Amino acid sequence: MTVIDNTRASHSTPSFFGHIGQSIVAAFATLSTWNDARMTRNSLSKLSDRQLEDIGMCRGDIEVMVHHG
Repeated sequence: MTVIDNTRASHSTPSFFGHIGQSIVAAFATLSTWNDARMTRNSLSKLSDRQLEDIGMCRGDIEVMVHHG
């Protein structure tokens, strides 16, 4: 049996570009989360009160559900 170790040691302090990369990833994650909430809010807002009731919601629940999952 052959075992290949392909792990790399991590640096204890990220480089300048590492910080920029982390910031960019964080910004995209924030943007993605915001867009998901926006799309959910828009989809639920298009439903009728009866349709919302069928899934156990009322119109006032939309913002709470979008922000608190």
